[in-house]
Amino acid sequence: MTSDLKVGCQTFTWEMLGKAWTGTPDDLLSAISAGGYSGIEITDTMIGHYAAKPGDFARALKDSGLQLVSFAFGSKSGFTVAEAINDDLATTQRWIDYAAQFPSALVSIGSATVVSEGPRDDKFAIAAEFYNRAGALGKASGVDIAVHPSSHHNTLLFDRADYDRIFALLDPALVGWVPDTGHILRGHEDILDTMRTYQDRIRYLHLKDVDANDRWAMLGKGVLDTPSVIDLVAKAPRFNGWLVLEEESDAAGADPVTAVKTNRDTMRSYGA
Repeated sequence: MTSDLKVGCQTFTWEMLGKAWTGTPDDLLSAISAGGYSGIEITDTMIGHYAAKPGDFARALKDSGLQLVSFAFGSKSGFTVAEAINDDLATTQRWIDYAAQFPSALVSIGSATVVSEGPRDDKFAIAAEFYNRAGALGKASGVDIAVHPSSHHNTLLFDRADYDRIFALLDPALVGWVPDTGHILRGHEDILDTMRTYQDRIRYLHLKDVDANDRWAMLGKGVLDTPSVIDLVAKAPRFNGWLVLEEESDAAGADPVTAVKTNRDTMRSYGA
């Protein structure tokens, strides 16, 4: 493994708890820092009272010994509704302006999702238009934009054919990629070939594991060949060195703090 690897934590481990999670962003920073991470990827849902206070969030990160890797957000439009593009771009600019306050932070945009009737061809075209225009906004502000395909319900970006289709429509100079190992494995088994084919688009990596039945598993307890994936992304020309762990297993649902700490310990066994 390269010595330049950095390990961050995604806050969806807590976000997935829904109303059962009653903590604050400061609780997240505390748990992630205590877990041994050096970075955080936070979402628009979990940013809480820091949403309009990037300076305060920067101070809280510094006090916790953490760096903002990326700011992630989604939309009720699923980025596939033409009438919502302008509103989604306004939201994108808001979070670009936010991320611009943090050195090297990216903006990660969620997976295109089917939320209405209509031909899939049209939805790919709408999503691609949105992602490319979002990428142009990011470029103008000096903030990298990356898309995060998912395997969630009604995703438009599930299997290899979907990946090939969306990447054919995206401008690689404007829109990068956050491969998520768990979501790729759930949609198609050719994870290494997929990542090798689009290696030049990779900005950073989401590491998640699944078992043989496509259920979320703790890192190292499923079918993911973690060392091979890390070796591959480490050679990507625009990879920034960040491995972001995102845990969604039942173990994380029961005890997120212990789960993310366990995953950090697992990463050390891989040399990161």
